[in-house]
Amino acid sequence: MAHTLPDLPYPYDALEPSISKEIMTLHHTKHHQTYVTSLNAAEAAYAKASTPKERIALQAALKFNGGGHINHSLFWKNLAPQPAKGGQGGVLKPGPLKDAIELAFGSLEKLQKEFNAVTLGIQGSGWGWLGYNITSKRLELATTPNQDPLLHLVPVIGVDIWEHAFYLQYKNVKADYLTAIWNVINYEEAERRLAEAVSTSKL
Repeated sequence: MAHTLPDLPYPYDALEPSISKEIMTLHHTKHHQTYVTSLNAAEAAYAKASTPKERIALQAALKFNGGGHINHSLFWKNLAPQPAKGGQGGVLKPGPLKDAIELAFGSLEKLQKEFNAVTLGIQGSGWGWLGYNITSKRLELATTPNQDPLLHLVPVIGVDIWEHAFYLQYKNVKADYLTAIWNVINYEEAERRLAEAVSTSKL
């Protein structure tokens, strides 16, 4: 089955003013679509490859475009409109996720501060992550370069720090983008991922 571009769970302008309609439209229909198209092409070429050398030559394209598709599919669900626009973006309710954040970081505000500092440290393009460590059973911060997916932790929240995610609105001021994005983080989706990770780690 060929990969397809997932629909957004909200309109392109639903995350304004934190993320503009222009950015969301381009990010989804152009950038993510390119990863999907290129991943399908790479997988088709891999299926036809007849030698190890040909298959090895396709690894970079599979990793980059596959990671781009995985990360962005997660990212869209990671976001939600704010309550004024009928969503739950930016609202962390009492529950397992809030408890886990307070256990690992002390408070949501401290998590945001540490997350932003770690993510701002990325040289070039990449992703900032809040993930669940199934061994220690705690939340941890991580970054990945380029479009590499998070593999050593279960992703709970991921933030795209590629320029295409913010430059049209925030120019080169990544810190403002990272501050604003917390207003539209979908903590309900993050809590669902955490619950899934916790249940899996108990198996």
